[in-house]
Amino acid sequence: MSAVKKHVLKNGMVVLLKEVHSAPLISWWVMYRIGSRNEPTGLTGASHWVEHMLFKGTDQFPAGYLDHEIDRRGGSWNAQTSFDYTAFYETLPAEHIDLALAIEADRMSNARFDLEEFESERTVVISERQGAENSPMFWLGEEVQAAAFRVHGYHHEIIGDLADLETMTRDQLYRHYRHHYVPNNAIAVAVGDFDSADMLAKIEAVYESIPNGDVALFMRPEPPQNGERRVNVARPGSARFVHHAFRAPSARDEDFFALEIVNSILCGPSGMGGGGTDNKTCRMYKALVESELAASVYGDTTPTIDPFLYTITATLREDSTLEAVEAAMNQEIERMRCGDITEVEVNRAKKQARALFAYGSERVTSQAFWLAWAELFDDHTWFETYLERLNNVQLDDVKRVAATYLRPENRTVGVFLPTQPDEDSFEDDEADA
Repeated sequence: MSAVKKHVLKNGMVVLLKEVHSAPLISWWVMYRIGSRNEPTGLTGASHWVEHMLFKGTDQFPAGYLDHEIDRRGGSWNAQTSFDYTAFYETLPAEHIDLALAIEADRMSNARFDLEEFESERTVVISERQGAENSPMFWLGEEVQAAAFRVHGYHHEIIGDLADLETMTRDQLYRHYRHHYVPNNAIAVAVGDFDSADMLAKIEAVYESIPNGDVALFMRPEPPQNGERRVNVARPGSARFVHHAFRAPSARDEDFFALEIVNSILCGPSGMGGGGTDNKTCRMYKALVESELAASVYGDTTPTIDPFLYTITATLREDSTLEAVEAAMNQEIERMRCGDITEVEVNRAKKQARALFAYGSERVTSQAFWLAWAELFDDHTWFETYLERLNNVQLDDVKRVAATYLRPENRTVGVFLPTQPDEDSFEDDEADA
């Protein structure tokens, strides 16, 4: 039986409650079903910009006030924007949860979007993008993503295109906020030290009077890919990178779990733990790093609403040739695609996944996030049954998924070639908007 209790308020807001009495803390998340996936050309980066604006204060909580109030109560708060969502949270001692409920209810309806603050934040967001541009992997990732998705909203980076960040108006951004940051487009999650009946009563009292909205999410389906795509990026930098991006299943597809096993065998485990463990036993490490062709190699799967990408990235050593690195990568990928996989490797991948899951979901803040995210792209039980579904993956499933998704015609290959040394360039495992 699920430990999570699900409710839907009269205004359509989904509420998930999970009691965890190991510490006197509660984490409160409000996640909206709006991210870069739903942004048309001209509004790219709008969801991330709204995230910033919702920290600029309301009449009830002026800018800067809450930083002090949450800090003096021993809590923390933050927000994040991704392809599929915008999310806000507070984690506080249990006796102060009323403040967290009030904060998110207030900025759900009453964010001011003052013109002066809007223009000030334009500078901040553009500076954030320019900071990301110091990373060669930002440029390479953006080009590969744009080539892999020509129609779907996953085409553009979460932070948005510079042209849109420079021209978007306050009224355009405010309309984006009013249309999407409403109760019937929100998932609210509380995890921690509370009684569920009491907590639900508090939430209903604060949120149920907020009117719902007329939500219409923009989304264009991506057509099938009919052959390998390649992009080269030539910019100042200090290293060369090869980035393979295979079109991959959404998190709602059972194939996603087998692909997690494929990635663990090829590149080492990642994903649910919020980062990988030591990947020295994986195939790509042995083929590229131990042979001194590459300085590092890693792979990444991302749970998403729609089919996204499975990526493999290698950082070349100075004396390696691009041809040798690509040949070694292709050899290992082809081995997997042709079914050269053992039961021992599959079982080891499952064991690593269990360890990562335990580490990545032990805090109430992490549990609340994962419940919200799982409910957004599928159902909260996706998170609760993650290990069970991963454990149910059989060797034949892994072979079939590798053969299906690791085909050359299903990938986009990107290469970063430095034009000159750049002391400010640095390697970054992922672009975080």
